[in-house]
Amino acid sequence: MLNVVLIEPEIPQNAGNIVRTCAATNTKLYMVRPLGFELSDKYYKRAGMDYFDFSVIEVVDSFETIYEKNKDKQFYFASTKSQHTYTEVTYPEDCFIVFGKESFGIRESLLKQHYQDCIRIPMQEGARSLNLANSVAIIVYEALRQNNFANLKEYGELTGRVD
Repeated sequence: MLNVVLIEPEIPQNAGNIVRTCAATNTKLYMVRPLGFELSDKYYKRAGMDYFDFSVIEVVDSFETIYEKNKDKQFYFASTKSQHTYTEVTYPEDCFIVFGKESFGIRESLLKQHYQDCIRIPMQEGARSLNLANSVAIIVYEALRQNNFANLKEYGELTGRVD
């Protein structure tokens, strides 16, 4: 199972949207405290809709807790400061993709420790960053594509509904 880690997410709507992406893609979501919102926040709940029932979410006190328990796994760190784009790496099915808080990303000390595993989404010069929920979706779907969308629905069916 793919894993997404949000370090200190600040905006409830982003986190709710990410819950939805993770639930739809069978991806486990870790959220590292402190959170910028309560889990009962109406904006978080609204953005996540009814996807909470089949999502796998774990809220932890520190990134180090996750890292220590999963040292044998591959971790990637999404940052605008990386030399490598998100398409230049190979994502094992059980890897961890780490994202920082909306206001400034992942703390630099953590990036320096794992600089060889940092990835970025290419953007036009002058653009600071993409929305966190969009960034998660872009990278998660690349990881899933590389793994042939393992454990996801293979095809869609017409419903007979007339628009």
